[in-house]
Amino acid sequence: MAFENIILDKAEGIATITFNRPEAMNALNNQTRTEFRAAMADVTADEEVKVVILTGSGRAFVAGSDIKELQRTTPLDAHKIERLGALVENCPKPVIAAVNGFALGGGCEIVMGCDIVVAHEKAKFGQPEINLGIIPGGGGTQRLPRLIGACRAKEMILTGDIITAQEAERMGLVNKVVAIDALMPTVRQIAQKIASKSAAAVRIAKAAINRGLQVGLESGLAYEREMYSLSLSTEDKVEGVAAFVEKREPQFKGK
Repeated sequence: MAFENIILDKAEGIATITFNRPEAMNALNNQTRTEFRAAMADVTADEEVKVVILTGSGRAFVAGSDIKELQRTTPLDAHKIERLGALVENCPKPVIAAVNGFALGGGCEIVMGCDIVVAHEKAKFGQPEINLGIIPGGGGTQRLPRLIGACRAKEMILTGDIITAQEAERMGLVNKVVAIDALMPTVRQIAQKIASKSAAAVRIAKAAINRGLQVGLESGLAYEREMYSLSLSTEDKVEGVAAFVEKREPQFKGK
């Protein structure tokens, strides 16, 4: 698929997907959603890709939904809109957000679906839908309380306030805040470190964590036991243990 609103780049096992509508603050319209879905399908299917980075061009990561399209959106249309946060969360590969500016509304919801979030010091986060007389519809009312607690999530959603990267880090929405020129180098360093690990073990670990967040502790522990047993069956486990014993770097194959 040819992309107009998305840039997809792959190098050294890392795929970078850039939202690229800078004139519209990378607002999500139907075309952008379609292209993003295609890009995620591409990197998910590509066995050479170990880690995915999401970022934006210009002053925004994603500044929410396209308001012109929102004006025409009917209740039936809303049911058909793909929730991009879930698309990211359900990707079997680790997804890192490099938040380069405004992450509002649907953009903040995409961030919440990511596994690791790094923001530059001037980035902003928020769920301002209440200011338009609507509520978040891409996971904001569900993921945000799980990430930062119910009281803080209610304050953000009910006031529509926009918070700084530093506030987001204190709340637990962001892993770390860095200087603007350090954003992509920091994210790539994290991505490279993860990409050097066993892709099989990384996938299994992400699946275990995500499943555990959706069920009770006892069920989560039972699922972890099954996933741990699965990890023992891989070729990478044999290689990893052998490399440790032989005091050398492991050569993982993701199998």
